[in-house]
Amino acid sequence: MKKNCFVFTLVFFFISSVLFAAELVPIPVGLKVDAKKVQLGKKLFLDPILSKDKTLSCMSCHNLLHNGADTIAYTKGIEGQLGLFNVPTVYNSVYNFRQFWDGRAKNLKEQALNPIINPVEMGNSMPVVLRELKESKVYPALFDALYEDGITEDNLAEVLAEFEKTLITPNSPFDRYLNGDAKALNMHELEGYRLFKTKGCISCHNGINIGGNLYNKFGIYEDAKSEELGRYNTTHREEDKYVFKVPSLRNIALTAPYMHDGRAKTLEEAVNIMTKYQLGRPMDKDDLHRIVDFLNTLTGELPEIVKDMNVRYQ
Repeated sequence: MKKNCFVFTLVFFFISSVLFAAELVPIPVGLKVDAKKVQLGKKLFLDPILSKDKTLSCMSCHNLLHNGADTIAYTKGIEGQLGLFNVPTVYNSVYNFRQFWDGRAKNLKEQALNPIINPVEMGNSMPVVLRELKESKVYPALFDALYEDGITEDNLAEVLAEFEKTLITPNSPFDRYLNGDAKALNMHELEGYRLFKTKGCISCHNGINIGGNLYNKFGIYEDAKSEELGRYNTTHREEDKYVFKVPSLRNIALTAPYMHDGRAKTLEEAVNIMTKYQLGRPMDKDDLHRIVDFLNTLTGELPEIVKDMNVRYQ
């Protein structure tokens, strides 16, 4: 039985590698967006007015000056409460097929308001948010210039999502390689890319975001001992226990700690965990280091819209 399982796994990884290799495409330089809605969404993303006690903004948990996420396993929300998941990056999230680790939001617009009304995160309520925006000195005029109905829940979600669409990080070394620059990756990085495909990593981490386009169970070959139940919390189906959205590997070198619970502090540790629980194929140190070399090539450039935040953001 074990032999048959091993053979099936090898065949699966080989077929997956061939099928998905062609789907790795570079991040485009930009997306078509409504510039005025983007600017309003950016202003709100930085404004603590959206949180209950006016101490947190979206930027508080999603550091756009670094990785679009945080650097600790669980970020503190309102009144010091710890979140339930390791904060995922907002960079390139427009390319995820679902939002949040458990996939409970279908798109950026559906995702945008969740942190605001989450009692552990920003702890506010939508009626209060809308009232305070309408009472502010600046927001009524800004919304009225864009929408006939002014400040509404739907319009708030739309401008936040429109801004988040712009948070893409193109021109990574790997993107340049995919665009035809044969010298963009060195020999170690190219070997890591080859191993990434042949070892089976690409079977889950594929597409434009090199992940973020399917669900998978955490702990296929061994029990990964996850306290969080993942998709099960939304669907309540037994088969969805410990199932999570596969994360994007874009900018992965910057987004430690890793996994939905932040259990891995380094890329080396994260790759080791994946080989144990997801691939069932222990990897020697040389191969592991080459894959990490490849992962380091996935760091792209900050979008123009956030570059001036280094001066303005407090």
